[in-house]
Amino acid sequence: MSNATAKTVRRIVTIDDEEGKSVAIADSPSPDVRTDHARPGYSSARIWVTDRTPARIARIQGVRETDRTPARIARIQGVRETLDMPHTMEPPPRGSVCRVVTFPPDKDFRDRVTARDVEAFFRSMGSPGASTYTPDAPHPYMQKTNTLDFCLVLEGEITLVLDMGEVALRAGDTVVQRGTNHAWSNRSDRPCVVAFSSHDGRW
Repeated sequence: MSNATAKTVRRIVTIDDEEGKSVAIADSPSPDVRTDHARPGYSSARIWVTDRTPARIARIQGVRETDRTPARIARIQGVRETLDMPHTMEPPPRGSVCRVVTFPPDKDFRDRVTARDVEAFFRSMGSPGASTYTPDAPHPYMQKTNTLDFCLVLEGEITLVLDMGEVALRAGDTVVQRGTNHAWSNRSDRPCVVAFSSHDGRW
């Protein structure tokens, strides 16, 4: 699977209208998708970002019924398209970020990826400091962020690589990642899809 055919992630956004009735105001593929030229088939679709806790939840204000279906978030008063925030792997301070990531099989890139490739990837993700790459690391894409990550394997199989061991995961498995150094290694022959909910953390 090439970057051009990376998995499309559908995003639905809901809100309460002026009468307190729930309504979908967006239904389309995620508009914020990043790829990695060194890993054909890799994609990271950002779904939503919050910049505070508790997150702000607003109601539709002054929008005609005809404006709601289909409606662009930017046209809805009181609703902010959070993907306009700077793209980073980490959430804003006191915030959170939801992403859905497709990992291609390692065999498609592992023998060719270079330190420069890894550096370019983390820079393109807005998080150059997240990389913990070293030539003798257990995986070239080792990383560490000040976040609490809730991870759910949606499709396929993947191995969580840690400093002291590995954990094999398959669809339906979950990981609570507490700011640890890690990488995701797909040793199967098929793409693996993982959903991440990352929250700003403190040591």
